[in-house]
Amino acid sequence: MAVFPTPGPKGPRRSLHFVPGGNLRMFEKALELNADTLILDLEDSVTPENKESARRIVREWVEQADFGAKECLIRINPQESPWGRDDIEAIVEVHPDGLILPKVASRASVDAVDQVISSLEAKNEVQPGATSLVLIGTEVPEAVFCLADMAGNNRVDGLTWGAEDLAGELGARAKRNAEGVYLDVFRFVRSSCLLAAAANRVHPIDTVFVEITEQAALEKECAEASSMGFMGKLTVHPTQIDAVNRAFTPSESEISEAREMLLAFAEAQSDGKMVFSFKGQMVDVPHLKRARKVLAIADQIDAWPQS
Repeated sequence: MAVFPTPGPKGPRRSLHFVPGGNLRMFEKALELNADTLILDLEDSVTPENKESARRIVREWVEQADFGAKECLIRINPQESPWGRDDIEAIVEVHPDGLILPKVASRASVDAVDQVISSLEAKNEVQPGATSLVLIGTEVPEAVFCLADMAGNNRVDGLTWGAEDLAGELGARAKRNAEGVYLDVFRFVRSSCLLAAAANRVHPIDTVFVEITEQAALEKECAEASSMGFMGKLTVHPTQIDAVNRAFTPSESEISEAREMLLAFAEAQSDGKMVFSFKGQMVDVPHLKRARKVLAIADQIDAWPQS
């Protein structure tokens, strides 16, 4: 598991759940879900003729709703669209925790959004930097080659990747092979997202799993993502949330072994050793770092009111 980066959100980001914009009934139900983060969506789930009304509904609801310990993010429309700039201007005023920025293609586009938000924060007396950015960094091919640069903007605190839009851009006829494993290009993009996030100490977030009835396959994909170092996953259906939360929460055995590892290192260091045998394997500083990361994540989740 990856270390909890800084700066970070107000709680863990294991499950980040999309809620269609403009639907008040679904908004209210979403507050009862176990998702760590709610993403109110103004992009793909809203038809062009409903963009403005959805923006108004989301703005009003964010202003009056009590999210408790949940993080509130808004997925705005792409900045090249007719609605992107208006989304930012309307939403920043009501102080969400952050924005999800889709279809970004360059560091310049991220910096431009950052500047707009900074101006709006100053105008509305919002604490500078309070509105975070989470990038969907691979929905267009050119973005894949500048992921680390885009994630280097100081306002960015999360990076995820998009398989569905990328598949459309590539003209791919499939994303997975017959066994359900991502094809090479999508594995490359997934790994690139993880590495770019780690290089900038921002949250690496795995993409959506769209086969909502395939629970076993979801659990397998979550376990793989967690093992790789992703810290959470986007969800599109309420039935996915608990499985995602479990996968990105350290198990009791992981926590126990991490504690034992720290004690063993302390004993070894007192004997002047930095490399020693632990449960049949040679361990050194990287293993110590991983143990500390596991315990840091577990402590954060344990301290979070919603856990």
